[in-house]
Order: sequence, then structure tokens, then C-alpha cells
Amino acid sequence: MTQIKPLEGMLVLDFSQFLAGPVAATRLADLGARVIKIERPGEGDIGRTLAFAGSRAGSDTVSFHAMNRGKESVVADMKDPADRAFVMRLVARADVVIENFRPGVSERLGLDYASLREVNPRIVHGSITGYGRSGPWAKRPGQDLLAQSIAGLPWLSPGDAPQAVGLSVADHLASCHLAHGVTAMLLRRERTGEGGTVETSLLESLLDLEFELLSVKLTDPAALGEGFGSDTGGEHGAHRFLSAPYGIYPTADGNLSIAMNPVPKIGELLGIAELAEYADPQSWWDHQGEIEELIAARLATRPTAEWLEILDAADVWCAPVHTIDELVRHEGFVEIGMVQRVSRTEADGSRVEVDTMMSPLRIDGARIAPANALAAPLLGADSAAVRAELGEGVARVA
Repeated sequence: MTQIKPLEGMLVLDFSQFLAGPVAATRLADLGARVIKIERPGEGDIGRTLAFAGSRAGSDTVSFHAMNRGKESVVADMKDPADRAFVMRLVARADVVIENFRPGVSERLGLDYASLREVNPRIVHGSITGYGRSGPWAKRPGQDLLAQSIAGLPWLSPGDAPQAVGLSVADHLASCHLAHGVTAMLLRRERTGEGGTVETSLLESLLDLEFELLSVKLTDPAALGEGFGSDTGGEHGAHRFLSAPYGIYPTADGNLSIAMNPVPKIGELLGIAELAEYADPQSWWDHQGEIEELIAARLATRPTAEWLEILDAADVWCAPVHTIDELVRHEGFVEIGMVQRVSRTEADGSRVEVDTMMSPLRIDGARIAPANALAAPLLGADSAAVRAELGEGVARVA
């Protein structure tokens, strides 16, 4: 049976750059939408040159391909009256506009919801900012590490020094929230006939991530005070606010993570007699460091696989800690089936291929198949074709 994607027939105009906005638009593309990326002449999306790990594929970065796979690219200068008129004709046909400008920029460019609605009352406008449109942080640079820092996220890992999450977690979460909001607004439009605007920010996405922490802090501030999940832990703890044995421990040939489990049960299974005395759950906090050290010393004596055999048989919540190399070689990674190969032809005629991820969603029991096998478009690659759709002449040179 041919898979019918939920957003087939929808047209999305993506004016965003970097990560959060483009990935939100890619999530809509995965669901079947046609996405046209509107880029500035000359350099286009700055993400074309910001290389994750310095890796490139053809004239763009591998990360840019991953964020913008399957899209079309049109070049337009919003400060040029002719180009602006062309973009507004596209807006009149579009279902969704995505942007992630700093507050005030979309209004200057005429890409805010009020301006777009005059052109297309049914338009759904999706926006991501760094920290919202008002308040003391509104004009600060909206970047992942900076948003993590303002949200206090680096202090949530165990230890005496702040440690940032090593991936762009704020950007990715914001992309999910915006794609979620846009699809909800499209559903509302189907019921009411009216468009609307939906927005989120890097900061709000991180505050949502911290909902457990913030709920406890606001409701019971003393619960997060000094001495509870802060100064008692050892070097193996994996969460500032969860007690032993929650942590990551070295084994004879790797590392093993252990989640929430009764300490005496862990002691019995691992043969650590000293842990039997910690029957009171409060002691798992009060003696967190000592408990962790006892577990670490024992686990270091045998390989990970041997400990997993023992712990899995007892239904203990645990897992091996994979390196990225181990992850991508593992049969479980292959079985989950999220890798796709995309490609494109470069300006010089050479062929570039990129192996990247597919949508994490399954619909009707099947992975969402890619609409095509295209990598990210060359800058302005589709300008002529899109202009021709609107009955216009030769496109601006990228």
C-alpha cells in the first residue's frame, strides 16, 4: 500500500537559518510537505559553512545536508522590491512560513504574521526566537550554548563545575515544538478556515525540558537545597537529583549504566555484602559517594557483557554505554532502520552522497519513507523552476 503522508500537498516557505528553524521545516518535509528554502543571495543560510566536526560534503557541510535534505532552494533579497514582490506571491500560495529571526527583524522584512496575513489569511506562521519577544534576554544572541547557560542546564550534571550538554539540545527541542505547533495550527485551520501564528524559543524549550526540576523548585524549594543530590554524590553519579545507584560505572572493558534500583538488590546481585546495610532509601542519598565507589570497584573486575547477563536476568534497569562507533555497528542500530542515503550533483558535475537520519516517526506501522533521495539543495538551485511556476522570468543569480 502506498504511504500517504499527512502533510502532502502543503507548501512550506523556510526563511530560517542555522539549526532550530531549518530542522523544524525538515520535520514538516518528512511528513510530506513541500519545503522551499528562501535564502539570501551570495552566502545563503550561514549553516552552509558552519561545519559540525569540520565535515563537508561537496560545497556544503554534512550538517547542512542533514538539516535541509529534500528541500528546494530559491534565492531572494528581501530588500529588493522585485524579489520581495516575488516572495509575497509565493506567500499567497503557501500554507506555512517558518522563520527564526531576532525580535523585530521579521517586522522589518514584512515576514511577521500581521504582514503575512494581509497577503494570505490562511497562512500559518511559525517562529523561533532565542528567549521570547520581550524581557531582559529578548535581544541576546539566540544560540544553543548561551540558551543552555541562561536556563541553568550546565549546573544540572553532577560535579562541582558546570557542564554543557554536548549536543544542540535547545535547538532540537525547539524544532520539535515548532513542528508540533505548526501541525496543530494546520489542523485548526482545517476546522475554522483561519490561519494563525505559533512561536516558541530556545529558552522555553529548555524550561519545558526542566519541568520536573522547576516544578519541585517552585513547589518545594527545600527539596533541592544543599546536601540533597548535590554534595553527597561521587564521581560516578549521572544525575544531580537522583540517588545512588543511578550512575555510569567503568567495567573491565567498557562502561555500564545503572538506573533507579534498590541498593541492597544491586549489592546482592553484584556480590557486594556492604550494600546490605543500606536498606533505608534515605541512605542512598546520605552515603551516595560511598555506595557508588563500592559498585564501581566491583564492576571494574569483570567485562560489561558478564555483568549485563547477571543484571538483565534479574530485570535490573541497566545498559551498556556505547561509543558512537559501537552504536553505529550494532545490530540494534541497523534494526531500527533510521539511516537514509541522500545525494546531489555538484556544480562541477561531481556526485555527493550523505548518510543521515530519517524521521523518528512511524505511521501506520511503517517508517516514514523519504519523499526523495535528495540532499540539501545547492544555493538557488530551484530559483528558475519556482519562478517559472509563478510565470516569471529568469531567476536572480545566486
